[in-house]
Amino acid sequence: MKLICLYGPPAAGKYTIGRRLSELSGWPLFHNHLVVDAVAAVFPFGSPPFIALRERFWLDVISAAARDNRSLIFTFQPETTVSDDFPARLVHYVRSHGGQVDFVYVRASTSVQMSRIANPDRARFGKLRSPDLAAQLQQDFARAELSMPTPVLTIDTGQTSMEQAVEFIMPLLTAAKRET
Repeated sequence: MKLICLYGPPAAGKYTIGRRLSELSGWPLFHNHLVVDAVAAVFPFGSPPFIALRERFWLDVISAAARDNRSLIFTFQPETTVSDDFPARLVHYVRSHGGQVDFVYVRASTSVQMSRIANPDRARFGKLRSPDLAAQLQQDFARAELSMPTPVLTIDTGQTSMEQAVEFIMPLLTAAKRET
């Protein structure tokens, strides 16, 4: 089992890249907002039950995939309501079932993020859409990213097209297919 974890700030292109990788590879895309939106329907974002349930759901799904030897793509945004040890626990859960995690840092400059943040397609999953709030949270996002492991690949989507990003990441998926 291999987990490709696309992580980075809001509006960097994680979902867009993950969706295309999923289409090309057949690997499921388990994106951040599937769980965030479900838990936020009941508990306020950032509340203790929200934090605990969100991380538990993420880890339960990924651990079950690892047990079933089902590779997948996971999009994730490090931020201050995520436990600092979440990335380490994620790696532990996958490795404990013989799997591997490859972290891919998807980033974009602040100006690129701000040009994308209010896009209507972001509303579909309840994503952050306020440029003002995004600007206020920039330092929090940067600080939270410090808890992430060293990525195997870093992609700046302000300088790299989605198609190029997918081309850079696909070898990680095809290498996993040869290993299984």
